[in-house]
Amino acid sequence: MKVNFKAKIYKVDINACADVPKAITEKMQPKKGYIKVKGTINGYDFTKTLVPVKNAPYRLYVNIPMLKGGKVNVGETASFAIEQDFQVIEKEYPMPAALLQQLKISKTLEDFNGLTPSAKKGILKYLNSVKTEETLQKNIKKLIQKLLNKEKNIRLP
Repeated sequence: MKVNFKAKIYKVDINACADVPKAITEKMQPKKGYIKVKGTINGYDFTKTLVPVKNAPYRLYVNIPMLKGGKVNVGETASFAIEQDFQVIEKEYPMPAALLQQLKISKTLEDFNGLTPSAKKGILKYLNSVKTEETLQKNIKKLIQKLLNKEKNIRLP
């Protein structure tokens, strides 16, 4: 459910921001203290995270595209419409073909699949970020050796 409010945009250090009324954030469900929201500033769409502030209302940081899109400046009052954004975007990383091939050859594919989801994600994220084939092969070799040794808490590099 979208809620509307007006707030003055002010600066904290170098960042523009606005306070979100407590009556609005009390009806939302923070996750680890933060509240993901989507909404508009003077009709301009944005997706942001409300940040908790000790003994103060939640803060909405207003970036430059939001200021320009909302045609508003620091020191002025803007109209906001926000609602909590429950959509979770989980980034997935593909398994490199070279890794799959080596896991099959070494008969460690089942061991790799037995790792925790976060461990697999970390390994695949790292392997997808390496720049050279040489580095990829070196790290695949390390991973295979760790799997063969039945090591716990496997991480790369």
